[in-house]
Amino acid sequence: MKKVAVIILNWNGAQLLRRYMPTVIAGTDDTIADIIVADNGSTDDSVQVLREEFPGVKVLEFDKNYGFAEGYNLAIGQTMYPYTVLLNSDVRTPQGWLNPLLDYMEAHPDVGAVMPKLLHDCDDGKQMFDYAGAAGGYIDCHGYPYCRGRVFDYVEDDHGQYDDGPKSVFWATGACLMVRSQLYQDVGGLDKDFFAHMEEIDMCWRIRLAGSELMMVPTSHVFHLGGGSLAYGNPQKTFLNFRNNLLLLHKNLPVDEGKRLLFIRRLMDTLAFGMALTKGHFGDAWAIIRAHYDFRRKRSNYKSQPTVNLLSQLPEERVNIITAHYLRGVKRFTDLGINS
Repeated sequence: MKKVAVIILNWNGAQLLRRYMPTVIAGTDDTIADIIVADNGSTDDSVQVLREEFPGVKVLEFDKNYGFAEGYNLAIGQTMYPYTVLLNSDVRTPQGWLNPLLDYMEAHPDVGAVMPKLLHDCDDGKQMFDYAGAAGGYIDCHGYPYCRGRVFDYVEDDHGQYDDGPKSVFWATGACLMVRSQLYQDVGGLDKDFFAHMEEIDMCWRIRLAGSELMMVPTSHVFHLGGGSLAYGNPQKTFLNFRNNLLLLHKNLPVDEGKRLLFIRRLMDTLAFGMALTKGHFGDAWAIIRAHYDFRRKRSNYKSQPTVNLLSQLPEERVNIITAHYLRGVKRFTDLGINS
């Protein structure tokens, strides 16, 4: 068995496979990795495309769409290579992208997962970070995710400002995440109740609670198109992001601190609801209401919470990103004034 399974979860993505699979095959060292597509019950010609145009790629066929989280749980349970890379179907990989990630994991047994630098796949060749993870993710004091290279909707150009060696991060992007497969299983994998969005942040939180480190390795980079499953601005994306952020905080914080923070988030989400109405984004406003209703329905599924609050341990977690961005006008991570 090779050391790494590069697993691409696909659902009705035949065109994305045609566009991006050649780069994954060409850029991946086949002496260390197998490329595997887990097909989530596609109804287009995805499987046929794989069989006929990419015969060297292994295919797992599922009977229906299990979502991002459970789809990967099923795929990793059936493969169990020492290391697994969760790779989105809309990621372009340059030559040799995988080797620095594997080398770092092999040299640092205390590290549970790593990510490359995530750049946006721009048609004009511009070097800018990608919204979905940029140069590594954090969570602020109120539970809002942000990244080195991306604060809310503001995404920086990449000028090498975050190439200062491997960097400890709170969460790594699910667009390209390398994890020890047994650790993935030990922490319970991705939470299927999330279905999609923020499920990798939740798993990374559990990896850190288990005592393992997460790192961004800038000597590796990939290019992510983004919006391949749900387009930006889709109310269903809004629903999943709001609901899953609430679940994320409820299940991973100590009970008393979780209750306090969730109370604050209800107030903030009420403001977000009002802003959506003011802007005429009625689908998003309704999605926020649905998110809170579904959170209340699902929160009882989580019977135990940790006793440790990880949000107080790193300087990046003590930031109030709302105040920094909307009141102080901070757009770049480097302008937050964090000394870490």
